[in-house]
Amino acid sequence: MQYETVIGLEVHVQLKTRTKIFCACSTRFGRPPNENTCPICLGMPGVLPVLNRRAVEFAMKACLATHCTIEPMNRFARKNYFYPDLPKGYQISQFELPIGTGGHIDIETAEGAKRIGLTRIHMEEDAGKLVHGENLGSPGRSYVDYNRTGVPLVEIVSEPDLRSPEEARAYLTELKAILDYTEVSDCNMEEGSLRCDANVSIRPMGESALGTRTELKNLNSFRFVQRALEYEVDRQQQILEQGDKVLQETRLYDADKGVTFTMRSKEEAHDYRYFPEPDLVPVVVDDAWREEIRRTLPELPEQKRQRFAREFGIPAYDAGVLTASRALADYYEQCLALHMQPKLISNWIMGELLRELKNDERTIDQCPVTPEALTGLLKLVEEGAISGKTAKTVFEEMYRTGKPAADIVKEKGLTQISDQSTLEHLIDDVLANNAAQVEEYRGGKEKVFGYLVGQAMKATRGQGNPALVNELLKKKLG
Repeated sequence: MQYETVIGLEVHVQLKTRTKIFCACSTRFGRPPNENTCPICLGMPGVLPVLNRRAVEFAMKACLATHCTIEPMNRFARKNYFYPDLPKGYQISQFELPIGTGGHIDIETAEGAKRIGLTRIHMEEDAGKLVHGENLGSPGRSYVDYNRTGVPLVEIVSEPDLRSPEEARAYLTELKAILDYTEVSDCNMEEGSLRCDANVSIRPMGESALGTRTELKNLNSFRFVQRALEYEVDRQQQILEQGDKVLQETRLYDADKGVTFTMRSKEEAHDYRYFPEPDLVPVVVDDAWREEIRRTLPELPEQKRQRFAREFGIPAYDAGVLTASRALADYYEQCLALHMQPKLISNWIMGELLRELKNDERTIDQCPVTPEALTGLLKLVEEGAISGKTAKTVFEEMYRTGKPAADIVKEKGLTQISDQSTLEHLIDDVLANNAAQVEEYRGGKEKVFGYLVGQAMKATRGQGNPALVNELLKKKLG
């Protein structure tokens, strides 16, 4: 039987505010345990939360960038459950009146463009973090770090419109780019700024009713999201083909083993006993406030991709790579402002530059080669000072040392030989030393020409002007 995969994603995004959502504690990551805390975020008796206006504005910005409708009135609610990392015994979230509803994100699939609907975007506070004693030399004990408690989040809930793990990864990639461009979050998955839960089920092809779903929790990289979904789809298919039933449950992904495993059964939905938060008034968003936030929206990834392809004449693929992050797109445009060679610069960024950054696990913000340095190198090639092959060697040295291309070329004596008399003398020697190959070429074996070019370039230690070497060699052989 053929099965169809149905996936919906819930993405928790930490908003890039300096302070928490209901108090003045810092949101700075990596502080000693329980340092970023106060009576409000620790839920002490008698304290009152005060809403962070910047968090609301960031949430509105995320809504507008994803085409959501910002509700004119939204309200916070208490989500009641008990866990050691939740000091109040409830989480302040939003339920029946979220800040944003509807909306969509467009992705590219193997079949073309596809629109993924959004159910809602709502604001909430983060919980703390359990630290188990095995990691601290205290087996059998667990500790709680409340630094994250009260950090502002938005939860972005998609419709079950995704039909494959590949589509899920494309959706997350586009969502991350939108959040990066709007600067509402740093989207650092290693620090927990962006976390994903996935709901996945399968059903016989052609059916409309949803199958029994499982929830995959706390997936902390796009690669792991895709791999976890691939495993889970295969697992559910095997269960159905054996005549058994898929259980509704929450599962975790073991990245080392590449498998999912049961975290807890979930026969029925949790009853969180939501009720309106009595200590916070509803948030009213009027037209003027909404339009004020709309005016702060930057050029978004899709708009920038289209403009790059239209204005610079580069392929759609190049435009997609170069706009993957706002910083990378800015780097490209800074290069073009110095040297208007769109496709050439695109090739160098996508090839040499991104390869080196990937090997070092760096971002473009940490790149030691500035736009000025890269375009300076390309100008040396254009002027004939060095060859394209030599430029790649020079670039590696630039990346390692941060030195300008001109200094490296001078220090290492890499200047291209373009003097005609010097090249003619070297080519004469090459032809004299390869008389047999010269006769073969003159006898009609044109493939030998490549060998003779190689010998000529070797004689110049790779510094001969390739075009001039070819021209002179053909002239002498003729």
